[in-house]
Amino acid sequence: MSVQIGVVLPTLEAAGAGGYPVAASARQAEELGFGSVWAVDHLAFHIGLLEPSLALAVAATVTRRVHLGFGVLLVAMRQPAWVAKQISSLQTLSGRRVLLGVGVGGENPAEWAAVGVPLRERGRRTDALLEAMPDLLSGRPGRLGDPFDTEVPALAPVAGLPPIWIGGRGRAALERAVRCGDGWLGLFLDAGQLARRHALLAELAQRRDRRPPRTGVTLFVNVDDRDPAPARRESLGFLRAVYVMEESTSSRYVLTGCSEAVAEQVAAMIAAGADQIVLMPAAADYAAQYERLAPIAGALARR
Repeated sequence: MSVQIGVVLPTLEAAGAGGYPVAASARQAEELGFGSVWAVDHLAFHIGLLEPSLALAVAATVTRRVHLGFGVLLVAMRQPAWVAKQISSLQTLSGRRVLLGVGVGGENPAEWAAVGVPLRERGRRTDALLEAMPDLLSGRPGRLGDPFDTEVPALAPVAGLPPIWIGGRGRAALERAVRCGDGWLGLFLDAGQLARRHALLAELAQRRDRRPPRTGVTLFVNVDDRDPAPARRESLGFLRAVYVMEESTSSRYVLTGCSEAVAEQVAAMIAAGADQIVLMPAAADYAAQYERLAPIAGALARR
């Protein structure tokens, strides 16, 4: 399978050069040839961010080809029948372009308390919805298991089940991807860590006599062909603002420098097993980063 490369939309307060130019960025990403645009998810985090289904709906209205990715949706935080309805509606309105990334989150306990969902239940709630999703998005009545234990009537309109990408770094996420996903989407990984998880996915799938899910990874990137030092400083500051991450940790996960250097680093991830790359500019000016990243993505996708 060829490598698919997409970009994260500027739905974060630290991105977009002072605003949230989602529509313009989605149009630009499609015109530059990226295969997908993605939106992250949190109710409340270290910085402000837009709700992803609304951001992707905006992106859908101004594009025709590019896929629309949740990277990743915290489904356990939401009422399950309604989240299924939202996904089905976006599938319908976009012409079946949704990529449904699903994760369990947990980094910010306050956002879970705000919606009345116990942190300890987020894994069970996620699994219950994933198991019911094929029915709920195919127009069939479905049953939500523990801890919901409820029936859901047939939902319409029906646009079919989108590809499901399971996010997370731990073994539970990998096992969930093998059980329920078309792919697994990692974050905060270097090439060696990604290669080990890619191998473990294949091993877990073999145990279940299933085809291994695809391997994806979100990468923090900042390209500057004039001087790599400012790009690195900006990217480390971006991760500090968004994730409150110390430089000693974040420096392992940012891909910065000139176009050639960043291309080599992304290529190492592809060599480690990734066939879905999601590029997240660790920068304020997403439009400039998209322009610099597009030739890199095009060359790597053609390999």
